Amino acid sequence: MKWATYFAVTAAVVFVGLSLGVTLPLVSFRLEAWGYGSFAIGVMAAMPAVGILLGARLTGHLAEWCGTPQSLRLCMLVSATSVALLSVMPSYPLWLLLRLLIGISLTVVFVLGESWINQLLEDRLRGRLVALYGTGFALSQLCGPLLLTLLGTESDRGFWFAAGVLVFGSLLLVGHDGAPKVDAQSASGRGIVAFCRGSPAIAWAVVLFAAFEAMVLTLLPVYLLREGFAQQLALFMVSAVVVGDAALQLPIGWMADRVPRQALFRCCGVVLLLSSLSIPLLLHTQLIWVVLLLFGASAGGLYTLSLILVGQRYRDDALVRANSHIALLWGAGCLLGPLSTGAASQWVSGHALPMLMAIGAAGFVWLAFQRGAFSEVAVQR
Repeated sequence: MKWATYFAVTAAVVFVGLSLGVTLPLVSFRLEAWGYGSFAIGVMAAMPAVGILLGARLTGHLAEWCGTPQSLRLCMLVSATSVALLSVMPSYPLWLLLRLLIGISLTVVFVLGESWINQLLEDRLRGRLVALYGTGFALSQLCGPLLLTLLGTESDRGFWFAAGVLVFGSLLLVGHDGAPKVDAQSASGRGIVAFCRGSPAIAWAVVLFAAFEAMVLTLLPVYLLREGFAQQLALFMVSAVVVGDAALQLPIGWMADRVPRQALFRCCGVVLLLSSLSIPLLLHTQLIWVVLLLFGASAGGLYTLSLILVGQRYRDDALVRANSHIALLWGAGCLLGPLSTGAASQWVSGHALPMLMAIGAAGFVWLAFQRGAFSEVAVQR
């Protein structure tokens, strides 16, 4: 196994997470300071999700034309340029276009980067090393807002820092090989319906985790504030969810190399269902801290295990195609999760966020126990 390449590609994608962790809140703070309302900020936040849907279609063509390593470096540099332009072109319409471009280019990075990582791994180490990647990415996103407190939101230092990080990440990929060989026609993102039919549990797990991640940093703090928690305590509670996601992925990955992966997949769904149902019941007790950790860990485990199960089955352009499908499903989850939760919170119940997560987790558990839930995935271990 090419360890240097694994760590280089993992570090490059982790730096993308750090860049996002800095720029996402900075853009929202800047728009609020300019006097824009919640709807305008929400539209800006949705642009990368639209970019995900477009980028997943572009990935196969770009990788065939330029090669996987060159495509990764190119898209990281395009993202760096777009982030830098946010600081020198303070215009809402232009920012919409730049955020769309960032979403497209970073989707290519995620699809090809995760495909490259999975292509390199030996199956006996796949669980632990995919989990190590997931942990690094989650921690990088957590560190982004912390770094922003040091860089400040009034100046443009955050934008320039994020752009520099992306440039540095692209340089880490120079001189490495072992990337998937891609055919544009087969890795263009087509065939997503067949993918969902063949692996419905994996498809729904990706949508569910995308919705979870989109809601945790945007709607969970609002939910906690409306339940009477002080702002600082609400942020600590959100951090507990993120810490659970980051800290417990390595144990989940370690278990994935030692126990049946599909059984572990189902267990994560059951824990997510139970923790989601427990949040409204235990919200004002000390047990809520344990529940929040399990809530984050089980949701993150669904995505980590989805990558592991896909990686053990596919290679080269088929692997990139599968990850393109995952990116499309991710974009759908990012769009549908916050929209449905926001509407339900306003018109149905104040506890809509945990209740909708519970409904989504129940759907996953039902799918995961059906015959043929993993028919496209080779049974291992």
